[in-house]
Amino acid sequence: MGAKRYKPEEIISKLREAEVLLAEGVSVGEVVRRLGVTPVTYYRWRKEYGGMKVDQAKRLKDLEKENARLKRLLADAELDKAILKEAAFGKLVGPSRKRQFIEHACTELGVSERRACRVVGQHRSTQWRKPQKLDDEDALTAAIIELASKYGRYGYRRITALLRRDGWHVNHKRVARIWRREGLRVPQKQPKRGRLWLNDGSCVRLRPERPNHVWAYDFVQDRTRDGRKFRMLTVIDEFTRECLAIDVARRLNSQSVLAILADLMVQRGVPDHIRSDNGPEFAATAVREWIAKVGAKTLFIEPGSPWENGYNESFNGKLRDELLNVELFNDLREAKVLIERWRRHYNTIRPHTALRYQPPAPEAIAPADLASTMWRLRPDQPSNGSNSMLT
Repeated sequence: MGAKRYKPEEIISKLREAEVLLAEGVSVGEVVRRLGVTPVTYYRWRKEYGGMKVDQAKRLKDLEKENARLKRLLADAELDKAILKEAAFGKLVGPSRKRQFIEHACTELGVSERRACRVVGQHRSTQWRKPQKLDDEDALTAAIIELASKYGRYGYRRITALLRRDGWHVNHKRVARIWRREGLRVPQKQPKRGRLWLNDGSCVRLRPERPNHVWAYDFVQDRTRDGRKFRMLTVIDEFTRECLAIDVARRLNSQSVLAILADLMVQRGVPDHIRSDNGPEFAATAVREWIAKVGAKTLFIEPGSPWENGYNESFNGKLRDELLNVELFNDLREAKVLIERWRRHYNTIRPHTALRYQPPAPEAIAPADLASTMWRLRPDQPSNGSNSMLT
C-alpha cells in the first residue's frame, strides 16, 4: 500500500497545526512525528503551501476545473452559434414564441430538443405542455390568497373546503397547483425545547477563571451598500472581555475558523476551552479534531439557547448597536477598516460596565498593573498570584 495522498486543504490544516505547536516550543522533529510525515515531506509542504490559505488552494483547483469546462464548451460553440443565428429573425420574448422556434430548429438544423431548449432558455417541461388558463383562474387565485392570509395555519385541503362552502366548484388538485405556484405554505411550528437548569434558575455553564481559560466565538452578518452580505467571526476572551479578533469576509467556513484560531493561538497561546454554538462551521469534525490536537477543549451550548454563550452574544449586540446600525459600508475593504478600528476602540478606550467602567485591554496600563486591576475587579476568584492572571 502506497503512502497516503493529502488534499491541499488537509496539508494547509496540518501546517497550521505545526505553526501552533512550534509556537508552543515543540521541536521540529516532534512536530513531524505528530503530523505522521517525514521531514522531507514537511519541508516540501512548507515550500509549496507555506503562507497559503485554504481559499487560495481552492481557487487554484477551481481554475483548473474551469479550464477543463471551457475546453468542453468550445466543441459545442459553433453549433450553438448556428442555433442563435436561426433565432435572429425575431425576439423570443415568451414561452409560445420560444416553443415555435425550438420546433423549427429541431427540424431545420437537426439538433436535439434538449440542446435547443438550453440555448434559448426554455425549460423542457414548458416546451412539452400546452398551458390552458381558465377564465376564473385570477379570481380563484385571489380567493385562495385571501383565505390563506386569514387562516395562516390552514393547508390547501382546508382552503378547498372553505372555497366549496363559498360556492366554488373546485377540487383539491387545482387548489394545490395554485398553492404551489404562489409559494404558499403553512409555517412550521416552533418545537418546545427542554432546558438544563439549576435550582436557582441559572444555566449550567463553565465560568471563566483567568485569561485564556475560555474563548468564545460566533458569527455576525451585515450588508454593504450594494446589498451583498458579509460575515464577521468574532472571538473574545470571556474573562477579560477583550475582543481578540474580528475576521471579515464575504464567506466564512470551518477552514476560516481554523485559520483565525491558529493565528490567535500563535500570538496568545492555546486556551483551555473554546465555547460556541452548534453551527456547522463550529461543530465540523475537522474543527473539533484540530482543536483537540492543539490541546484545547470545545464547549457547545444547548441548541436554541444563545444565553449560554452570553458573553459573546452581549459583545455581538454592542457591535451591532454601536457600529453596524450606524455605519454604511461602501465595500468590503471599508468594512474591514472600520470594524478593526472599532475593535481597537472597544478593547482600549470604551468603558465596560462589568469591569467597573474600565476597558478590557487599556493601552495606558502596564501588564503588571493590568493584572492587579483585573484581580481587584474579580475578588470572588481564588488567589493564584497576580502573574497567573495574564498569559
